[in-house]
Amino acid sequence: MTSFRRRRIGEILSAKGLVSPERISEVLAKPEARQKRIGELLMDEGLITEEMLAQALAEQRGLNYVDLQDFRIAQKFFETVPVDLMQRYQFVPMEDAGDLLTVAMIDPNNLPAIDELEMILNRPVEISVSTPSSIQAVLRRSGSSEQVMHAVSEDFKFHIVKEQENGEGEEILSLESIDRDESPIIKLMHTTIFDAIQRRASDIHIEAADKNVLIKYRIDGVLYSATEPIDIKFHSAIVSRIKVMSDLDIAERRVPQDGRFKLRTGGKTIDFRVSILPSAFGEDVVIRILDKEAITAGVNTLSLDSLGFDGNDLRRFRKSIREPYGMVLVTGPTGSGKTTTLYAALSEINTGEDKFITIEDPVEYQLRGVTQIPVNEKKGLTFARGLRSILRHDPDKIMVGEIRDAETGQIAVQSALTGHLVFTTVHANNAFDVLGRFLNMGIEPYNFVSSLNCILAQRLVRILCPRCKKPVTLSRKEFEDSAVNYEEYKDRQFYEAGECKECNFTGFRGRKAIHEFLDLSDHIREMILERRPSSELRKAAIAEGMTTLRQSALAKVLAGDTTFKEINRVTFIE
Repeated sequence: MTSFRRRRIGEILSAKGLVSPERISEVLAKPEARQKRIGELLMDEGLITEEMLAQALAEQRGLNYVDLQDFRIAQKFFETVPVDLMQRYQFVPMEDAGDLLTVAMIDPNNLPAIDELEMILNRPVEISVSTPSSIQAVLRRSGSSEQVMHAVSEDFKFHIVKEQENGEGEEILSLESIDRDESPIIKLMHTTIFDAIQRRASDIHIEAADKNVLIKYRIDGVLYSATEPIDIKFHSAIVSRIKVMSDLDIAERRVPQDGRFKLRTGGKTIDFRVSILPSAFGEDVVIRILDKEAITAGVNTLSLDSLGFDGNDLRRFRKSIREPYGMVLVTGPTGSGKTTTLYAALSEINTGEDKFITIEDPVEYQLRGVTQIPVNEKKGLTFARGLRSILRHDPDKIMVGEIRDAETGQIAVQSALTGHLVFTTVHANNAFDVLGRFLNMGIEPYNFVSSLNCILAQRLVRILCPRCKKPVTLSRKEFEDSAVNYEEYKDRQFYEAGECKECNFTGFRGRKAIHEFLDLSDHIREMILERRPSSELRKAAIAEGMTTLRQSALAKVLAGDTTFKEINRVTFIE
């Protein structure tokens, strides 16, 4: 009687012609081969993809491989299979035959996990194989986090109703049965944070009203409700929990407080900045989410091409950032993507031959090969003091997070005049308001104009979700309300927002920048030195070919990327 021997993964990959036996032997001879499986080693070497490995695992076990690219978990599964179970064992329920549940999972060889799963679900499980990234993507887009969030807010509403009826609300909290040794408030906050990350929120707002607490997310620059309102009696416990996480004073409720904390989730660390402000009904909280690793991965591979620049503006901006010295100024309100643009510019010119130093408040994202210094005003490390020290470290390129005062402005201008390329931001409404800001700081016009390479004004507009956007025919009034010529554009195809799971039913997914690029020609420099009015400067710049913020925004509408309503929200109608 011959014994059955299961084929090895290496044999299967070799038989398929994906990796040669010699290459497999080389990889197995490496020291790290003792700690890892052959599939992981071959992926680390870039010899196979995760799809190839998943298909080989399926073949080894005689199972099906499934491609989950457009798959969504059916709503019924959320009522029968706990979401935290899907996350813990990394599986996706696919079909329910009553006495048999078919699931897609990563590792069909993890028999203890499969046995445990069958025991918890109290029925046999049939396994299909898929890749880790596709299973994670399905769990994200199928509304798993929304389901958790909905369940938590429902539990809190249930608590309130029961307490009003019979005063025994605490006993029937289903969260207590899920995790008995964890407070419902802690569970609520952790779930809120997890949900916000999944939904790409940049901020969490917790607002106290007269009878309830409102939790909102800022997604793509716009606020959305996260849950149903929660009873006001939970407000102090929620704020206290956030203060404990941020190492703030729980007893102090009359003055603003600022703090920060970090959480490790899904194998990565995410930073959170917390601001607490006393209001009429209690303390309001805003938590800024800084997913450094997600953005850093994007920033370090980010090029200026992906930021939405007009072709001509991009060519001229690239010329400005490659000058040997001078100042590159980016302006716009808070949250307009100024820092991302500067990071993209730094990443593009960072060849390793020059020394780059930045001073920021705070250091939001880490850049490879760049020395980054955080401002610490409590310890006396201000922008001005840090910038002075930076100059003694022989930098070639400097980034100053923001010019807030005359002293920092003076040093930045001097640095640009003495052979350094300085990147910085200023809060102003458009490219021409920047000139007034610097001149009002008392900076000599001649020095400022001599140091300046360019000014870039920027805003962010929401982009229509590509999956659900739909064509629309606009009326003459809608064109006129946006000051657009009806006769010229009436035959163009325009789009409006739809609704789908992919964009959280908002109709928009992601944002792109619109720009106003002022390249300082000799004529413009002379006009600034003569202190000519901004209106004249603007006319001269437009005559020389400058694209205004409004024109840049209109180009996005005509390209079918966004709507008139959206650009009217962020730019003035000219």
